[in-house]
Amino acid sequence: MLTLCKVLLGPVLLMQARHLRRTALRLPEAAGPRSGVEGEAPQCPPLRILVVGDSSAAGVGVEAQTDALAQPVARLLATRTGRQVEWQLVAKSGVNTNEALELLSHVELAPADFLVTALGTNDVTSQRAPAQFMADYARLVEDLRRRTGAIGLVVTGLPPLRILPAAPHPLRWYLGRYAACLDRLLEAWVRLDATARYVSLEWAAKPKEMARDLFHPGHGQYRIWAELVAEQLVALLAHDRPSHSVEPHLTPTPQSS
Repeated sequence: MLTLCKVLLGPVLLMQARHLRRTALRLPEAAGPRSGVEGEAPQCPPLRILVVGDSSAAGVGVEAQTDALAQPVARLLATRTGRQVEWQLVAKSGVNTNEALELLSHVELAPADFLVTALGTNDVTSQRAPAQFMADYARLVEDLRRRTGAIGLVVTGLPPLRILPAAPHPLRWYLGRYAACLDRLLEAWVRLDATARYVSLEWAAKPKEMARDLFHPGHGQYRIWAELVAEQLVALLAHDRPSHSVEPHLTPTPQSS
């Protein structure tokens, strides 16, 4: 059905997409380091996480990495496990999953225990076929696991583009349907992997809480997102301790709002 809609609405969608690209407010990626250490250094070895993604993972919508995704996730994970957490972020605005693979090929990656991915929006805007998107995602995760030694994986779903304030209708409707299609495939793929967890972004369908570009998450949304990712990382630790050769000292996990 989406293919038929694309054919029927093609001229309108193309015109609206071009206008959106010309007029959209372009915000910078969050400033600050792309790697670091959070928490104290007790006797047990640190936990290590690698966050990979596009503009949202890069923190577009907030000014500093301390308010974005990767560093807050590391800080929350350190607090909830009593462990020191080493983190690394590799993210770039505008990349789809295939382009993220190319980006990563030029980056030196530190060893990691867990991967966190946030990709897919630009696969929608660049109209990557669903089957190709999933093949790219599987290849990216396989490559990252091979290079870093990571086992645990937390995959962020696609945002609810159907509410995207910056896009007019019918473009907004079409992008929303396409994103939902890719998101369903991604969630189903994650469910097949016992070492992986999926984090939905359906809760973020609140335009008034978005950044001023009306495209990226706002401060409060980044905070909730980081809490949900950290929650899933803790769940992976509790579920599969032997695979990571660690004995976490878990503290109660606060409920996210």
